[in-house]
Amino acid sequence: MGKVNTISSLKIVPIFVDITLIALMGYLSYFFRFGEFALPPYYHLFIFSASLITGLIFIVFNSYPDGDSRFREVFVYFFSRVILAFSIFMMLLVFLKVTQLYSRIWLAGWICLSFLVLFAAHAVYHQLVAALQAKGRMMSDVLTIYNTQQGRQTLRGVETAGYRIRQEVDLQGDALVCQSLAARVGSAGVSEVWISMPFSDFASVDKITYELRHTLVNIRFIPQFDDARLLKHRISYLNTQYTIDLSYTPLDGFNRSVKRLEDLILATLISIAVIPVCLVIALAIRLSSKGPVLFKQKRHGMGGEKITVYKFRSMEVHSEGRGVLTQAQDGDPRVSSLGRFLRRSSLDELPQFFNVLQGRMSIVGPRPHALVHNEYYKDLVESYMWRHKVKPGITGWAQINGYRGRTDTLEKMSQRVEHDLWYINNWSLYLDLKIILISCYKGFFHKNAC
Repeated sequence: MGKVNTISSLKIVPIFVDITLIALMGYLSYFFRFGEFALPPYYHLFIFSASLITGLIFIVFNSYPDGDSRFREVFVYFFSRVILAFSIFMMLLVFLKVTQLYSRIWLAGWICLSFLVLFAAHAVYHQLVAALQAKGRMMSDVLTIYNTQQGRQTLRGVETAGYRIRQEVDLQGDALVCQSLAARVGSAGVSEVWISMPFSDFASVDKITYELRHTLVNIRFIPQFDDARLLKHRISYLNTQYTIDLSYTPLDGFNRSVKRLEDLILATLISIAVIPVCLVIALAIRLSSKGPVLFKQKRHGMGGEKITVYKFRSMEVHSEGRGVLTQAQDGDPRVSSLGRFLRRSSLDELPQFFNVLQGRMSIVGPRPHALVHNEYYKDLVESYMWRHKVKPGITGWAQINGYRGRTDTLEKMSQRVEHDLWYINNWSLYLDLKIILISCYKGFFHKNAC
């Protein structure tokens, strides 16, 4: 299904280094001002808080330019973000009326040192990354597709640090090649597909993206003229060329690490809080019916990988034919009395917080479907497999908008997938927290549960 691009996830390292450097510069500035490292307690608090706020500003405003960014761009990035961060903190100090506690010379020195050290550290970091990439490390493998020699030249011109063209596909005069693209992407083991064609031939691009709908690679379109415009998706910049990312999610790279941290914190707190509830449910299941307490089933996780999802067992133990899955219906005799309550209250989902702690699921994301459902719907609902560009979730945008429960019609599944893809394309930490709060606000009970 293609490799998930993990190169940009290296941005998680600079953010922690930056916070540490900012804090160290605060202590160094104090030494230059007063000749000692014995700081009063409120200076420690100032340095700690300001360092975290600056790190947060860097995250929110995406203050990490790409490795091939120009000197001026890097300078502007860090100067503007450092000034913004310290300005916010200074306004907070004025509001709290504690500015008289701190030396203005010390603060000015801290700002200057922080900027200079951060700028120098990132210059060294980019040089180190460039050196590693020159040796063939930290590279993303790419498959290129074109139908003209100009397209081939354009794609080779775009190739830059961090990317390596693994395979080229020429569609000129061979329409049958397009039908085998998915297999070629899989066999090449690439993480991205780059397409370059005349914009007037965009119908071919649409056909290519359709053929690759079951893959999970990032897809970029590099137009062959300078004034290309597209209303949707993201336009990025690669070595003097604009690319239109036809398959892109904000949950790549650093944002994926932020979401993982969110999951670990919330899942740990929730798991500790619901331990008594889980023990009561487990005992009730054991006493009310024969069979295991937990129900385990294979589902597709991120990247199409098969994972084991846990739930409290809500049905009587039964067996189904191979490759057959019967969804629960209203009044389904297989569902026990206790199980009906667990399903309607969503309490049967509590063991999935263990899946979250394992890293196989997320608290918020597209709900995982049974394997047979994926095989059935992936050819009926276009872009169905793009749901697997992120980890499946316990709750999601589709669920809080009424698309929870049975998906026994194509229309229901299409609407669920549409909402899932909207979530993936518009992800933010705020959106995750909003979905969690709405899920709690609406309550556990839902009319669509069986």
